[in-house]
Amino acid sequence: MKYFLGSICFVMLLSCSPAATPSSSRSTPAPASATEPAGNMEEDILKYINDYRRSKGLGGLQMIDAASQQAAQHSRNMASGRTAFSHDGFEQRIANIKKAMGADYMAAAAENVALGQLSAREVVNGWLKSAGHKKNIEGNYNLTGVGVARNSKGVMYYTQIFLRRN
Repeated sequence: MKYFLGSICFVMLLSCSPAATPSSSRSTPAPASATEPAGNMEEDILKYINDYRRSKGLGGLQMIDAASQQAAQHSRNMASGRTAFSHDGFEQRIANIKKAMGADYMAAAAENVALGQLSAREVVNGWLKSAGHKKNIEGNYNLTGVGVARNSKGVMYYTQIFLRRN
């Protein structure tokens, strides 16, 4: 429990606000051996996020492949140590999604990250206890992507990208 609370306190500072102009840096893929699949965790996170949004009278988010691919890559990069536990490269992830979906496709973007040996429900509950993360969850978004990766010690890294279609 101590590890969970420490992670959530740290994570509170890592909620990324709406995207600015994309940077030109490019993420390098993590080696395949650095992570292992997380199963249905991504779908479970989306379910809990959408359940919460609907309880607040908000529309559900639709998962899109381009955002999920970027979220998964970021989680793999954090899990492998290639990227720090942070939002480093957020603007490039958004630029990559825009490129895949069409430059005029998105009006806004944000991101939540977390780490720890947590269930999908614990991740979402932790985000909801953090003002910045909760703001993203309740934000004017209609699309999302979720990615989860596990490092060699079993610690999970979670990324959720929020998008609003034009």
